[in-house]
Amino acid sequence: MDLNTLDMQQARIKQILFKSQLRSVLYGVREADEALFLPQGNALGQWLSTVIKPKFLGQPEVREAERLLLDMLRTGRELAAQHGRGQIEEARRGLTQIDRMGEQLVTVLQQLGQDPGRAGTVA
Repeated sequence: MDLNTLDMQQARIKQILFKSQLRSVLYGVREADEALFLPQGNALGQWLSTVIKPKFLGQPEVREAERLLLDMLRTGRELAAQHGRGQIEEARRGLTQIDRMGEQLVTVLQQLGQDPGRAGTVA
């Protein structure tokens, strides 16, 4: 079992959704919702939990993807807090960190898709 094109599209879409929601917070379009920064309340976190972990149980790339997701969510929370303290431009500049983390996450997921023989037991 490998990460097919649809899986990778889902990962990219969910990553873009998070970045878009965070951007709308940092540009004053919406208020920061704590669920956005929790893996279980975030579409990308839910997808990792329900789609990727069962397919690739125990793979180091899954743990790395989860670590990157947590870092991305923590950084997003910090940027939203910074924005709330009036450090608007600094918070917006932090979006480049989020972009970088998101690309690293996609790269890690692509590594899972490169070796179909590495899939774990389907849960």
